[in-house]
Amino acid sequence: MEKVRKYGTPPFKVALVHGGPGASGEMAPVARRLAPARGVLEPIQTATTLEGQVQELRAVLETCASLPVILMGFSWGAWLSFIVAARYPHLVEKLIMVGSGPFQDGDAESVGQTRLERFTEKEREEFEALVAALRAPGIEDRDSLLRLGALTRKSDGYDPLTTSIQEHAPVAPRSDVFQGVWPEAAEMRRSGELLDLGRHIRCPVVAIHGDYDPHPAEGVRRPLAATLDQFRFILLERCGHKPWIERQAGDAFYRVLKAELA
Repeated sequence: MEKVRKYGTPPFKVALVHGGPGASGEMAPVARRLAPARGVLEPIQTATTLEGQVQELRAVLETCASLPVILMGFSWGAWLSFIVAARYPHLVEKLIMVGSGPFQDGDAESVGQTRLERFTEKEREEFEALVAALRAPGIEDRDSLLRLGALTRKSDGYDPLTTSIQEHAPVAPRSDVFQGVWPEAAEMRRSGELLDLGRHIRCPVVAIHGDYDPHPAEGVRRPLAATLDQFRFILLERCGHKPWIERQAGDAFYRVLKAELA
């Protein structure tokens, strides 16, 4: 199974880390957009433990990248990149966090409720059933995972482009990765260990967040501003969880990236 995809030409100074856990391949559209001007890595996270994913990402950076890198993580990938930047600061020149989950349990409570409020009654029932199935150990139903992704694109998007992401970047979602990694990550947040790791980050950190993202912006901005020495927060208007698929915010997202990668 592939561990990394490469775009553009060396040196590979940028690495894009997908979300999920288990949503490998979803950063391909961004990698392709950036590749004409620079070498880009798209690590593929396959490990089924949090520590396994940390070491998997570390190994890809050490083996394939021109260090230190600009590390950009999306959603769960923002947390994973945050952890790697804290534990291996020599690997990371700058950390860019896109659509990060909130860093404290109190801020996380609203995410599910916001999503449910954006569904019809029928969609709400289907969403809750799919989430329950995903959390059941040993269940691997790719069609159900793809349907769950379609529902969350509706709840998480402000004005998403209608073209399916799968047409541009095939994603093979893996519930075993989610089931193995997410409980550990959630416990790190609950205990405060996740946020405390920020005290070991030495590079500049930029968080990019959509104002329509169900993950509350203040749940990212407030704790990171209080923890990190070099932190900036950029809020994109008319933008959901995944900026690059947004009709009204996609261009602004890429303008921000161009400036941060310059």
